This record gives sequence, C-alpha cells and structure tokens, in this order.
Amino acid sequence: MPVKFWNDEGDKRYRSSYFDTYPGVWRHGDWAIFSPGGGCAIAGRSDATLNRGGVRLGTSEFYTVVESLPEIADSIVVHLEDAAGGPGELVVFVVPSPGVTLDHALEDKIRGELKGQLSPRHIPDRVVAVPSVPRTLTGKKLEAPVKQILRGRPADELVNPDALKDPDSLTAFTDLAVTFGR
Repeated sequence: MPVKFWNDEGDKRYRSSYFDTYPGVWRHGDWAIFSPGGGCAIAGRSDATLNRGGVRLGTSEFYTVVESLPEIADSIVVHLEDAAGGPGELVVFVVPSPGVTLDHALEDKIRGELKGQLSPRHIPDRVVAVPSVPRTLTGKKLEAPVKQILRGRPADELVNPDALKDPDSLTAFTDLAVTFGR
C-alpha cells in the first residue's frame, strides 16, 4: 500500500484516490481471487474493466484490435455509465498515425474491426481523435482519470503532472468534458 504521493500537500490526491469509495478503508482497485486454501491472485484492475449491459469488457482487448490498425498510433477507451441506469456511452479515443485524419471511413473501419474480432458489444458509441494518450512515466494509460475528467473532475485533483510522460496530454480530455455534457 502506498503511503503518500509526491508533491501532494495535505494528501488530498492520495485520500481521493484510495479512500473516497469506502471512507476510512483503503481501496486500490484491483480484482483479487481468493482460493479455498488461502491463496490470492490479482486478476487485474477493476477500474479499467468496462461493464456494458452487464458484459465485462477488458480494455486491453480494445487496444489489441484498434492499435493493430496502421492508421492508429495509440488509443484509450472508457465507458461512461449512465446515472439513470441506461446503457451509458462507450468511447474510444484514438491518436491517428502521422498524416492520417480520423474520418467517417476510419471510424467505420474501427467499429467493424472491433465487432468482427471481438463482439457487437465492443462497438463504441463514439470514436474521437485526440493528440495524445495520457500515460504515466512507466507507460500506464490513465483510463480512470480520463473517465473522471470527462465526468467533470479537475485533472489537477486526479493526477500529478510530474508523473506523466506528457503533462499536456490531459488537456484534450479537459476540453472534451464539455462536449460529453458533464
């Protein structure tokens, strides 16, 4: 368990990251499987797993398909749940390869590849071009913070810019939060 974040005066980001879901109880966000014999295996991030209509979708499945396309340099996917219990919105953000523009034909290709290689549940509601995908210095995509930014939370409450490969990579998502009606 981490005990604090760098440059987090008063532990504000640390507390909101690990103690907001269950006040006073640490929540890291990994799924764990406990065996009858007392063993434990970490199965992956709960906050990076998408739940669309009761079907769990792993983000890495999306990345394998979308990033295999020569027109796409990078991508990040989020599912924005509907507070009223509706289906929500599945959004794939893509960084087009140099010289490529995201147009309707490329959007259709992305949707077709996801449907054909994965399932109809993997077809995004929106495909949106962004200049870069936010990543930590170790290369982890920031799926949960992107989702929270699109929901209206300020980026500076969620992420320390010193921990990002490209601190400006969150700007596009902050700008897009308005178009997502948050």
